[in-house]
Amino acid sequence: MYSFGMEEEYFLFDAKTRHSVRRANKRFLLRAQKQLGDHVMTEMLQSQIEVATPPCDSPQEARGHLAHYRRTLGQLAAEYGLGLAAMGTFPLAYWPEQVVTRKARYGAIMDDLQMVGYRNMLCGMHVHVAVPDVDTRINLIMRLTAYLPLLLALTTSSPFWQGHLTGLVGYRLAAYDELPRTGLPELFRTNDDYREFVAALTWAKIIPDESYIWWAIRPSLNNPTIELRVADSCTRLDDAIAVAALFRCLVRALDRDRALNAGFDRVGRAITQENKWHAQRYGIEATFVEPFSRSPLTLVQWLDQVIDFIAEDADALGCVNEIRHLHVIAAQGTSADRQIATFRKAMAAGRRRLTALREVIDWVAAETQAGNCKAKI
Repeated sequence: MYSFGMEEEYFLFDAKTRHSVRRANKRFLLRAQKQLGDHVMTEMLQSQIEVATPPCDSPQEARGHLAHYRRTLGQLAAEYGLGLAAMGTFPLAYWPEQVVTRKARYGAIMDDLQMVGYRNMLCGMHVHVAVPDVDTRINLIMRLTAYLPLLLALTTSSPFWQGHLTGLVGYRLAAYDELPRTGLPELFRTNDDYREFVAALTWAKIIPDESYIWWAIRPSLNNPTIELRVADSCTRLDDAIAVAALFRCLVRALDRDRALNAGFDRVGRAITQENKWHAQRYGIEATFVEPFSRSPLTLVQWLDQVIDFIAEDADALGCVNEIRHLHVIAAQGTSADRQIATFRKAMAAGRRRLTALREVIDWVAAETQAGNCKAKI
């Protein structure tokens, strides 16, 4: 029960200039696909690449797969003068330079989105948790929505946009929310409500199917899962596994107790929307409003509350150590915090802006590979 899979999106960049690539190296892609099979795939923009694990039963299993993918792609990239970076936005990526991958689906999306599609220079981490009962999924999504800002705050890795420090630690969703059918899911309580919504959009030929609904959490079209999409791509593998474990525990906790968060309403959703903004702006330093008691609390206070009520689930799913790592993130900061610190330190030392941005990219690239050498599947 509650098996899970993870998807990570990475940026590819020129190792010499540190600019994101415009066109993917075909030989690199062919070798990557030969070694990793269908666990690696292209993304809509050629400056990005994605990996996906098979269904996993433990965090150790997921870690083994992702460490293998990161290590393999990093080594192959180096052979072609490229680098690999796990981060939500890339400091030296510019939307007018982006090239779309040739694929029928991507072509149709770009035809609809126009310039907004080219601005989709964004990498996220997606976590799928198995919930076989289709009628249960939508209700669980409604009750899980309140925790999206917490999950986002723990993964922020996107403080830069097109060469500039944005002032946000999680700029990725600010850009992503330009797209239609993104952000928080609608307040649907039953699968019938959701199906009525999808049917209306497909009948009007606005979307071909529900895979064009890109909410921060959604039911998967191709898998019997709930898919978390709010998280930035985590630079550190430990952080990615810990947040995936937290989401998996939350799914189990709310599934075993159907009364938890059953009162989530329009006010709670509006509060969650505000919390989402604070997570994007301040990350682990944010002040949140608890969606049910309406009381203010810090990230650490909220995290402690959540860890208390998922303790049984963490034990049952064998991820107590991974949940414990969430306190490390809260204490030491996310990738975004380290990126900002690296940039400011370089600027204070008299570096040129471009040099400072390159140092940020170098740190992210090194951390993307860190901890992968000894991991086994």
